[in-house]
Amino acid sequence: MAYRRVRRRSSTGNTVAGWLILGLTGTAVLFSLVGAALAFLETHPLTTVVLIIGLIAVGYLVARQRIARARLAEASAAEQYRVAVHRSSQIAPYHGMTPREFEQAIAFLCHRDGCGQVQVVGGSGDLGADVTATTSDGRRVVIQAKRYGPTTKVSSPDLQRFGGTCYSIHGAHVAAVITTSVFTKQAAQYAQHMGIRLFGADELAGWITRTGPAPWH
Repeated sequence: MAYRRVRRRSSTGNTVAGWLILGLTGTAVLFSLVGAALAFLETHPLTTVVLIIGLIAVGYLVARQRIARARLAEASAAEQYRVAVHRSSQIAPYHGMTPREFEQAIAFLCHRDGCGQVQVVGGSGDLGADVTATTSDGRRVVIQAKRYGPTTKVSSPDLQRFGGTCYSIHGAHVAAVITTSVFTKQAAQYAQHMGIRLFGADELAGWITRTGPAPWH
């Protein structure tokens, strides 16, 4: 038992001594490097001046680049905010429309952006289609319009009813559901599976203000 105790003490002592030697060696190397640097500065004053000027120039360029990036990010954020405010102000009147007025407003946007043969066909027996149109390149667009309040989401059953008729009955090349609200996760999944384009309030506002694409783009 005594032998083990002596051995532990010896191991601890060796560890402390090792760290002490390592520290002294590191200090000596550091002083050596500093001395070499000072000697170089004394024997090469012109080179030293050039190096200092170079370091200052590099630091200035790096700082200038960071400032430019920060200003660009601020400008981008400000522009995004401006667009969001503009979109919000444009979508507000659509919330006050009747469902029929909303369909007519969607038809107007189709006509405004170059579609022909624009028709409002929503009503009894419409089989899911509210607005139909033909793009300038000949594609048939079939739209279902959902003028919902901000807290009422377009659900998966809404999409399924439209998905069952938009292609097989209405012959859509482009099928889209447009709402003043948003879509549930299940509705979005079904739309992706069926190739139906979804335009929520944000996308509709982008279309209205020409800061975003039309449904057929």
